[in-house]
This record gives sequence, C-alpha cells and structure tokens, in this order.
Amino acid sequence: MPDIKLIVNPLAGAGKSAREWPHILQCLQSDELSFDYELTTFKGHAIEMAQAAVEQGYHIVVAVGGDGTIHEVVNGLHKARGLDRVQMGIIGTGTGGDYIRTIGISCHIQDACHRLKNPRNLVVDLGFTEFMQNGVKNDRLFVNLAGIGFAAEIVRATTQTFKKMGSVPSYLMGLLSTLVLYRNQPVSVTIDGELSEITICTMLMSLGKYCGGAMKAAPNADPTDGLFDVVLISDLSKPDLLWSLPSIYKGTHLTHPKVCVKRAQEVTIQTDTRAALQADGELLGETPCSFRILPAALTLAV
Repeated sequence: MPDIKLIVNPLAGAGKSAREWPHILQCLQSDELSFDYELTTFKGHAIEMAQAAVEQGYHIVVAVGGDGTIHEVVNGLHKARGLDRVQMGIIGTGTGGDYIRTIGISCHIQDACHRLKNPRNLVVDLGFTEFMQNGVKNDRLFVNLAGIGFAAEIVRATTQTFKKMGSVPSYLMGLLSTLVLYRNQPVSVTIDGELSEITICTMLMSLGKYCGGAMKAAPNADPTDGLFDVVLISDLSKPDLLWSLPSIYKGTHLTHPKVCVKRAQEVTIQTDTRAALQADGELLGETPCSFRILPAALTLAV
C-alpha cells in the first residue's frame, strides 16, 4: 500500500481544483510518487476521508484544496487520534490560500507537488475551540485563525444567504450586506485569565498571518510559537473600517488606536446575544466560545 493518500476537493477555488487535478496527477506521477486519492463529494467528506486514511495506515495525508479542505483534513486526523503519527501535506488550489502563505508552501501547484517527493517536516501549533451549535456544545480544531464579529458575519452571509451565487460574487455580496447590517457588539473577553468588557468590530485568534484572501490581519503571528496573536479591533465606525481596509491588506493597521494585539494561550468570549463564530473561513456555530492553543500538534510535510 502507498504511504501517501490525497484528499481532493474538486470544488475548491470555485472549481480551480477540478480544473488543475489532471495536471496535479501528471506531476505526481512524473515524480514517481506512489499514492492513492479520493475526491470529496459533500461538506465534511474530507473529515471522514482523513479519519479513514489514518485507520488504513497511510503515513502522509495530503489536502488538495483551500483552507476549508485543510481544516477538514486536520479535524479528520484528530478524530482518528492520528496527529502524532501522520504527516499532512498541502497542495493549495483554493481561492485565498491564506494558510499556505504563512507556512511557505508554494501557490504554484507544480512546486507544491514536487515538494512531496522529498518533504521537510514543519511542526506547527493548532487551535482548539469549543462553541455552541444549534443549542449544543461542540468543538473543532483550526489551523489558521478563528474569530467573531464583522469577519464572522461576512462568512455567515456568504455561506448562508448568498452561497448559490458562486465563490467571488457570494463573498462580495456577503461583504456588502454585512457592511450595511452589522453592528459592533459588547463582549466579555477573558485572555489568559484577564477579564475585559469591550465593544468590538472584530476579534481574531490567529495562528497564521493572513485571512480573507491575503489580508495581513495578524502580521506578527507565528504558528510555531505556542501562542495566539489575539487581534482586537474595537468600536470602529464603518467609514473608519472602510478607510482602514488597505492598511489591513498591508499589515500596517496595528498602529490604529482602536486595534490591539495580545499574545495568549487561552481565550473565552461571552456575549449578551449569540454571535457567529468562524474558523478557517468555515462557519462553525455561535458564542459563548473558548479557545486554547495546542503547541506543536501537527507535522506538515512541506
């Protein structure tokens, strides 16, 4: 049996993954790699496939897709208790590619494929979050970041209201509708035991530097340092938010008086009304929620 199992999301990148898959196959075969593969057919399928891959004895499980596919594969490895004995590879075919930007995996598919022949190991942290989902407590791992507030509401609008419009139009409509409808909200936040009562626009628990398709939201985040970069954007007005967007793409927004970054291992959030929670661009559930770092929890083959 081959050591490598590829889990391919053909819908990633608004269909880019399906279009590139023949080239990926050709590249891997030309490198004389021995591997098996499966294509996902529904949301959550990559979780099931990754869990089965661990149980079947594969040593490297490769996510072929975007941040959502990576998110599902990691959670499948976790469900099978395989994080300490299976490496994860990534061939990025998603739209944003936020996580691979931080990790340093090439966005060029041919380069990412070639790396699998002689990969180096990179041990990274993971985030663990507990949250409410349909009135029941649930939990999930995440690789890049999790957050509530404005950014999470964009994800909610994109995935629930405008999903059928396609990747880019749904995101743009989600952004516009959130700009119109979103209101900053008061939260009770405990960061490594320190309680604060604040009003936020957005709050992110970041392992990676990027979100939303190359926004450098947490420019100093390091997924190997055992800490979240907790980015707090407080009671920012909508005109100020729009004015500040270019600086968020550049990573220069940290000097804004309403932006604060704290480094922490544990965070809990309470809200008066339920607020959406997203992780790695996936809508998971709602507040109340908590987060903790899992240091050196995943070995990437990069």
